[in-house]
Formats: sequence, structure tokens, C-alpha cells
Amino acid sequence: MGEQQHVKFPQEVIDEYAALGVDLQALFSAGHLGTRMGVQILEASAERVVGTMPVEGNTQPYGLLHGGASAVLAETLGSVGSMLHGGSSRIAVGVDLNCTHHRGVRSGLVTGVATPVHRGRSTATYEIVITDEADRRVCTARLTCLLRDVTPKDAERVNGAG
Repeated sequence: MGEQQHVKFPQEVIDEYAALGVDLQALFSAGHLGTRMGVQILEASAERVVGTMPVEGNTQPYGLLHGGASAVLAETLGSVGSMLHGGSSRIAVGVDLNCTHHRGVRSGLVTGVATPVHRGRSTATYEIVITDEADRRVCTARLTCLLRDVTPKDAERVNGAG
């Protein structure tokens, strides 16, 4: 996801993942897709995840922000919140994403804020509100993730990512 040095994580989260030798910045990112789309996570906790994405490079043929780009931002932010809720022994897997697009955007940055609707033992649901630079709502999304135990294969992938 490009430069992530400025992500604010709660100290207990930093400590938990550092003790496991896991690269927190790499784990809580959109990976290669997020890098290509310019997604930046600014703040991350189970209670609130904030990120931005440029409109430029993420438009459809009419020059408007692509709805799929909004979906990528929404799923990224909701997944990070779900993973932080689940903790280091769980993995979050998206099972349902719903996006309602309210207005078009042609330039600038959009900002997404994910907040929990439900944080349970086996699922987590987040509402993600995406706004433009004038703080006008562009998209409202809802993501539900399944929380499952980390398998040895998952652990290999995570440790290999750092």
C-alpha cells in the first residue's frame, strides 16, 4: 500500500504482533492491489480504521471514480478492522460486501472510515463511509468478515510476507 510508516495502531496491537515477529504494516494492508490503487491506511484499531485513495488512476471511462475502486477501499478498511478485532490468532475473510454509490468524484482524494456494526466471535461487520475532499458522502458500504483460526499455512504466508 505504498508508504505506511504513519499508520497509527494501538500500542497493545503493536506489542502483540511484534512478539510474534509479524510485520504489522505488511499484514494490515491491501497488498499489491492497494499499492497499485494508491490506498493509504492512516489509522487502524478495531474501533475505527481510516484510509485514503486517490481518484486519479481509479476512474471508469467517464472520468468518475470507479465503483469497484470504492469497493476495494471499503473492503480493505473493513477487513483491517475485522482482523484487529479477531486478534493475532484469527484471520478475517470477507464474505459479504455491499456498496451504495451516492455521487461521482472526478479528482482529489477520497477518505474511508470503517466503524463496527457487529463484532462477534465468528463474524465482524463494519460500515464504511467514503467521502470526498469536501466531506460529501460518495459511498456507503457494509462488509461482513468470517473470523477463523489461523492455520499453520496461514502463519507461513504471514511470516513470509514480513
